[in-house]
Amino acid sequence: MPLTLADVLAVAEDLWPRAGAEPWDAPGLVVGDPSQPIERIRLVVDVVTESVDDAIGAAADLIIAHHPLLFRAVNSIDETAYRGAVVAKLIRADIALLSAHTNADVVADGTSDVLAARLGLAELRPIQASAVPGTGLGRVGALPEPTTLGRLARAVAGLLPATAGGIRVAGDYDEPVRTVALCGGAGDSLLNAAEVLAADVYITADLRHHPASDAREQHLLGRGPALIDVSHWASEWLWLDVAAQQLRERLPSVIVTVSDVRTDPWDFAITQ
Repeated sequence: MPLTLADVLAVAEDLWPRAGAEPWDAPGLVVGDPSQPIERIRLVVDVVTESVDDAIGAAADLIIAHHPLLFRAVNSIDETAYRGAVVAKLIRADIALLSAHTNADVVADGTSDVLAARLGLAELRPIQASAVPGTGLGRVGALPEPTTLGRLARAVAGLLPATAGGIRVAGDYDEPVRTVALCGGAGDSLLNAAEVLAADVYITADLRHHPASDAREQHLLGRGPALIDVSHWASEWLWLDVAAQQLRERLPSVIVTVSDVRTDPWDFAITQ
């Protein structure tokens, strides 16, 4: 009997339980019939026209995306609008869509866990712990050896896929760092968390002017971390390979691949 979307949904729920999602989030099945057969899965961070076209080209039956396509109630599938056009394209191509968002952030081997592991951090713990031990938002840990802020920023740049925005840093290039707090995706909501304030540096994405400015001033007073700001898409893209391997182990009859389409929204930057 061929594997069905319902079978994949059961595995996804076991890997990334929806109960772990933030209250405002909307993970889960977006498009698809649970009875439809699934032979090929494509993993992406963002559901945009290019990543859907890529999945069609890969003959995928299912896209598993990190970011939900539909956060709020939808009143129409107007194909002159981006989301309506994407939903219509998925339905016409008979491709199901499932998202695993903050429920995939908090788990072991989730987005922040993967980034921390790639940096070699030890003694890992969540920044904001969940009820299940070892899970929660963000991660904090220690580098194997002390380094400088500048060298760490260069290491992060070498680890993540390149984007137009690159890596932005607040702090002195040569200041020593050992304890690292990080959060894949947009993490300025954790800037005042105790684990972040106690770290030497905080790595996250989408830092806005005022929260970043306040944090920088606190750092200059010796009461908070230096900052490394990276691309939202890039910080979460590393997780896709780990999620794909988990799915391959649980669903050996399914071909699981990772899209290399760069869905960071920026095309180029002018430096001054």
